[in-house]
Amino acid sequence: MSIPAASEPVPGRVRELAGDAHIEPVWRNALGGLTFRAAGADGIRFVKYGPRNAETSMRAEAERLRWASAFTPVPRALDEGRDATHEWLVTEAVPGLSAVDPRWIADPARAVRAVGRGLRALHDALPVAECPFSWTVPDRLANAAGRGIQVPVELYDAPPIDRLVVCHGDACAPNTLLGDDGEWTAHVDLGALGVADRWADLAAATLSTGWNYGPGWEEALLTAYGVAPDATRLAFYQALWNGT
Repeated sequence: MSIPAASEPVPGRVRELAGDAHIEPVWRNALGGLTFRAAGADGIRFVKYGPRNAETSMRAEAERLRWASAFTPVPRALDEGRDATHEWLVTEAVPGLSAVDPRWIADPARAVRAVGRGLRALHDALPVAECPFSWTVPDRLANAAGRGIQVPVELYDAPPIDRLVVCHGDACAPNTLLGDDGEWTAHVDLGALGVADRWADLAAATLSTGWNYGPGWEEALLTAYGVAPDATRLAFYQALWNGT
C-alpha cells in the first residue's frame, strides 16, 4: 500500500463519478485499487476504484459503512457499482488524515497511540448482538479456500475467544484517521468488518506498526488499546493474517 504520484492517470469511471471536481490520487492498495479525493463545489468526496476480487467487495463495504455509521464515525456511502472487471465506491469525506500521512509517520508515538485508542473505541461502540456480518476464523478460512489459498493446517485450530467484538477487518494503521490534535477521528476501509475475536484486529494493527513506523511499536499499540500482550493469540492471528 502506498501514496500514488500526483500524475497517476484518472480512470474514466472515476472522472465520470467526480464530475467537475478536482481529482487528486491519495492511496493505492495492494491489489492495485486506487482512492481519489474529489473536491468540488458541493464538497469533498472520495472515490475508490479497483479490480474486482473475491476477498471482499465495495458493495460489501457500502453495506458495512451504512450499518456502522449508526454507532461510530465512518464515511457515509453515497454510491457504489461494478462492471465486468472493476468496482467503485463513493463516500463523503470525514475529518482527519490517515495515520500514515507523512505528518504522522514523523510522529509515530502519537500515531500509534491514536490507532490503539481508536481501535478500542471501535470495538466498544459496535454492538455484537446487532451485527449482521461475520469475520470469524471459519469464515476467513472458507473465503481463502474459495480464492484457492492453501492455509496451513495449524491455522484451523484457533485459540479460545478472548473477547468477541465487531472487528474492523483491516485494522492496519492507514485505516485510522487522526485529527490535528493527534487523536483518532474515524475509521475507513471497512469491507471485511464483522464479528470475531478482538485479537484478529489487534494482530493486523500490531503488524502494521512495523510496516508503517518501524520495529518496536507493538507494545505501545496494545497499551493504548488497553490490553496486556497475549503471545499465543497474537501469533495465531498474525499468522492467519499473513496466510489468508
